[in-house]
Amino acid sequence: MENLHITTETTADERFAIFGLRLPPAPKPLGVYKPCLIDGKHLYLSGHGPVQEDKTLIIGRIGKDLDMEQGKLAARQVGLAMLSTIIAHVGSLSKIKRVIKILGMVNCTPEFEKHPYIINGCSELFAAIWGAENGVGVRSAVGFASLPDNIPVEIEALFELH
Repeated sequence: MENLHITTETTADERFAIFGLRLPPAPKPLGVYKPCLIDGKHLYLSGHGPVQEDKTLIIGRIGKDLDMEQGKLAARQVGLAMLSTIIAHVGSLSKIKRVIKILGMVNCTPEFEKHPYIINGCSELFAAIWGAENGVGVRSAVGFASLPDNIPVEIEALFELH
């Protein structure tokens, strides 16, 4: 993402607008859990999948149905779904002080080994929205034999609120 008129004072909401990003609808839980939970200064997001604007999911296994670039784009789409959940529950991306942790799960073939590259799709999005200092937290990127509904990526995250 290009740095179009972005300074250290540019808010997350302003960055979002500058990049012209479009959000999918905030996903609704498909089980017995909360999509997010606030505990003091922390916002926990449950695992999110790659929900698209039309509410459909990107599906497929990386290394079989999807290549690395498609997987990275799926992880970016997961990040957009997470942003949608944040806005739906706290009203503004600017209420997030920083990303603390991301856990990225990649549905892939046994021989696939580039899990971090895939999860960069989400990490790069968050870095663009909250800046390199606050948008990059600690992270794990791991491979799985399957994920719900055959989605290629599921990501959960922890944020610090202002």
